[in-house]
Amino acid sequence: MAAKTVGKALVLAALLAAGGAQAQEVVRLGNLKFAHYGAVSYIKEIAPKCGIKVEEKVFPKGLDVMQAIIAGELDVGTTASEAAISGRAGGAPIYVVAGFAKGGARLVARSDVPIKSVKDLKGKRVGVTRGGIQEVLLMAELQQAGLAASDVQLVYLAFADLNQALLGKQIDAMMQSEPQSSQAINKGFGVEVLKPYDTPIGEPVRTMVMTEKFYKDKRAVAEKFMRCFVEATKTFIDNKAVAEKYVREVVFKGQITKDDFDDAIGNSPYSYDVTPQHIQITTDVMVKTGVGKMAKPPVASEWVKTDLLEAAKKSLGVK
Repeated sequence: MAAKTVGKALVLAALLAAGGAQAQEVVRLGNLKFAHYGAVSYIKEIAPKCGIKVEEKVFPKGLDVMQAIIAGELDVGTTASEAAISGRAGGAPIYVVAGFAKGGARLVARSDVPIKSVKDLKGKRVGVTRGGIQEVLLMAELQQAGLAASDVQLVYLAFADLNQALLGKQIDAMMQSEPQSSQAINKGFGVEVLKPYDTPIGEPVRTMVMTEKFYKDKRAVAEKFMRCFVEATKTFIDNKAVAEKYVREVVFKGQITKDDFDDAIGNSPYSYDVTPQHIQITTDVMVKTGVGKMAKPPVASEWVKTDLLEAAKKSLGVK
């Protein structure tokens, strides 16, 4: 009889535990592996105290995050603004809800090639990742310098392969993200030509997007997630040692140095904010440069929704 009672008690305890686990809502997050995406990764570490569970999936590039959102596999995704804009133009049911980093691009030349300005790229082999914000910035810089895309030899490579191509002298320059551009400079095979922030876009903002369904139908969970995002970001901004340790050891598994991290975040600081104006200007530049080739460019004021962010910042006393 006693054994039966103990058995029933164990079953009841297991059911209660299962109920508790179910009560903690799961948020499916798509992210990228860059230094400035680190605070977003950190959300999953503090998620339990925010009352949620975050399952992070890391993708090679922002357009892959958009594909996963369209396939219904994610609730939240992080990407540079151009992938969010292309995604929305292509029918992805998303809202831009925050801007988690800014900057994060650099035009780097081979240290043995005399490239001092964008004009010097004429006739050179220039590496860039297709569809990335770096491509938008490269095209904008070329236009600004009076060059057409046909004036350079564009070599499209994944972010992870650009440095190797520069080191192996397969390309003469690259428009690269962080921390890879800082690594190329710190290892001596690359030199900075410029940080491409003098176009109408200014410093590009990395965007956090939510599916319309998650934003509308799971409002309470979306609010918890946004508070968690603000808390994670505030931790990284206020406590650089925590940010560095997490990005270097957890995200990059020791593959980047302290200097790489410092230089990368110096060029791509963590942030919270995004405006419809910034997204609209980025959209307009994409149309002008032909990147993304959108049949119907989205109007930023219709899909940039920062109310959750503003509420989360206010509740945590963040300016």
